[in-house]
Amino acid sequence: MSEQHCVLCNEVGGRLLWQNDLVRIINANDTYYPAFTRVIYQSHIKEMSELSPTQRHELMDFVYLVEEVQREVLEPAKINLAQFGTMVPHMHWHIIPRFKDDPHYPDAIWSTAKYELSHHAISDYLNKQKNLLARYESVLVDRLKSVY
Repeated sequence: MSEQHCVLCNEVGGRLLWQNDLVRIINANDTYYPAFTRVIYQSHIKEMSELSPTQRHELMDFVYLVEEVQREVLEPAKINLAQFGTMVPHMHWHIIPRFKDDPHYPDAIWSTAKYELSHHAISDYLNKQKNLLARYESVLVDRLKSVY
């Protein structure tokens, strides 16, 4: 896929939280995972091995910072880090806070839900997540501004 046909070269890819010349950090706008965050490398690179060791280190520092803020503010049971690129071959990382009451826990968020998504438990879970979202995003952006 060329840069001109790449969705992540041509679109933000979600709700923009912060960016610089190296990366942009977005909220993925996932209905069931409100704090699902992506760190997207600004240049059209497909694989980590295409980056220099310094570039890899810089990119992962952003991923780790997002994970750290998620742990601090959201207190998830686990955080999933994923980098696939098979659907969109442009370097980006998924940082997904996971909770024991999320609809897919402990399986991947792309698996079949463990309970009916119209069930009252999903409502309680989503209300709790949405209440934390503004604080998470505020702390994340403040931390990014102070470090970068």
